Amino acid sequence: MELDRPGRVLAALSVAPALAVTGWLLAGLPLLLLGRFTPLPALLLGVPAAALLCWAGARRIGRVAEATTWQVGGVVAVAVASAVFNAVMHSEQLIVRRDPAVYAQYTAWIAGHGALPIAIQPEAFGGADPSLVFDSVGFYDVPGGLAPQFMPGAPMLFALGHWLGAPFAMPAVLGGLAVLTAAGVVARLAGARWAVLAALAFAVSMPILYTSRTTFSEIPSLILLFGGLALAHDALERPGWGRGLLAGLVFGLAVLVRVDGLRDVLPVLAFAGLLIAMRRSTRSARPQGVLGLPLLAGLVAGAGLGMLAGYLLARPYLDYLSGSVRPLLFICGGLLLLILIGTAAAPLLARIRLPAWAPAIGAGLVVLVMAALYARPWFQTVTRAPVTVDDRRTYAMIQSIQRANGLPVDGRRLYFEDSLHWVVWYVGLPVVVLATIAAAVLVHRLLRDGDPFEWLLPLAVVGWTTVTTLLRPEITPDHPWAARRLVPIVIPGLILLATYALSRLRTTRSWVTVAAVLVVLVPPVVTSIGTAFTPVERGEAAAVAAMCAKLPPDASVLIVERVTGDRFTQLVRGMCDRPAAKVKLDGEDTAPGADVRRLIERVRAAGRVPVVLAAESSQVSPYGPADRVMALVTLQDERSLLAPPNGTWSLGIDVWMAVASMKRSA
Repeated sequence: MELDRPGRVLAALSVAPALAVTGWLLAGLPLLLLGRFTPLPALLLGVPAAALLCWAGARRIGRVAEATTWQVGGVVAVAVASAVFNAVMHSEQLIVRRDPAVYAQYTAWIAGHGALPIAIQPEAFGGADPSLVFDSVGFYDVPGGLAPQFMPGAPMLFALGHWLGAPFAMPAVLGGLAVLTAAGVVARLAGARWAVLAALAFAVSMPILYTSRTTFSEIPSLILLFGGLALAHDALERPGWGRGLLAGLVFGLAVLVRVDGLRDVLPVLAFAGLLIAMRRSTRSARPQGVLGLPLLAGLVAGAGLGMLAGYLLARPYLDYLSGSVRPLLFICGGLLLLILIGTAAAPLLARIRLPAWAPAIGAGLVVLVMAALYARPWFQTVTRAPVTVDDRRTYAMIQSIQRANGLPVDGRRLYFEDSLHWVVWYVGLPVVVLATIAAAVLVHRLLRDGDPFEWLLPLAVVGWTTVTTLLRPEITPDHPWAARRLVPIVIPGLILLATYALSRLRTTRSWVTVAAVLVVLVPPVVTSIGTAFTPVERGEAAAVAAMCAKLPPDASVLIVERVTGDRFTQLVRGMCDRPAAKVKLDGEDTAPGADVRRLIERVRAAGRVPVVLAAESSQVSPYGPADRVMALVTLQDERSLLAPPNGTWSLGIDVWMAVASMKRSA
């Protein structure tokens, strides 16, 4: 049955976000690599590229789903309401304490300078000196300057908000587009009737609210991964080289946003190999086999661009993650080798028939895995002894959180065994149960007779990433912070499967529909209500602007205290537009006075004004009259380990400045 007009509109709208993001990234990455990522060239190339891909992906969409006007309007209304609500409740994480502020400073730099690495200007301090430290949390020393910690995809998207004068609105806009994208996949696979419910359940889930209010990379990643699923579904309905290539490209560019995307797209690589083998097999009559090569080509091209960008712009970050990235690259290479072997042996493999018991075993394994993950806290306690510097910092942080939570103090605890319980907090036990039932039924049907074939790729992506993420979340386990790991695949994937289970009810009784809505919506609403209406870290933008205004225009800023150095070195450099460096601490919290005085004289000899920053007046007063340039009092995220977050903690940040006088520094 061909799409009616509302269905066609919903199908086109739900792939447009991923296509627009893809076009913008494809245009912006070369500009960033060339040092020309500035508003005019980025807009002149990025907007037409986004529009062209939207046109190419939305034209002649095949059979997707029937929809009514109110269903389309409902999905769009939820997406718009999500964007507006989170824009109003946005946070202002600019002071570098955790990842969002690193992304914010990364964004501010490329939006203002259009190039990497970040310039450190040692000449403003009289030249290089052993006591000068230019790197800081989230920013690594590289030849020629500093490299930000993360992949460049998300900052390139957030930069658009800077150029349009709404830097805090861009995450919320992307969050609204993510609602639209996730609902589009539900409409395709579970029916448009359930798309509005899925959009609501997704939008009110606390991790989605949390990551749609500030500069996280998870929401852009979700848009690309679920947009890729929607495009792959459309390509299966109407096979063609262009559609397959576009779907693969969208999937692959998830690596440009998050290096974890390499793990998330592994099932896509395997699926492309299956399609190629189907094409080669004389016993397969499926026309979808033609999609294998273009899907593989697009995936390799997109992921290749992502890894190239990481190598050129974030090499220290990739080195830091080499323990997980290298195995993934080896797995990718192994899968490519298996694709070659499987393609060559496809006619022989096509004769193999699964035993009659395989469908039941497969379905049973799905239930068993989910049950084991749920029961995991009762038979496992995940710990890790600190080895690296980062391990020791995490160890100390977990200890402090345990004290605040009134728990036994053991910094080795990672709490990963509770990961499925985290999911239950945020989407509710009914959604997890329904999703498990749906996955078991789909696995049984796929192993029995290969249908519904359109579910094979979504089920593989959701299943693989959900299990691997829950086994090893690899994140500091305080909440809501750790909830971000569930955003790109786990939460939208389980909601997709749960709505598919509801769609199989095939009932016209209104009370059943009402009950379904309640069991899906009430649990996430109950969890989210405690934090949904409380924005965090507000006032940082005004506080930073006020501090920057007090710095002399020709200042060279020396930061002489550890915490202030971690939080403000790149902020002063990137947002205040003043050269900044830390003074080497030699194992103490405050830099040696003799080193500070010597560097003050070097700055003065370079013809600039030496300015000293620290957290307390006593730390700057030896070098000049102390002036408190920041006295921020705001709210921060709660840090909960064994229960969903239901409030916030207070946060106070002070910065003191001394403009070094000739008398004091002599």
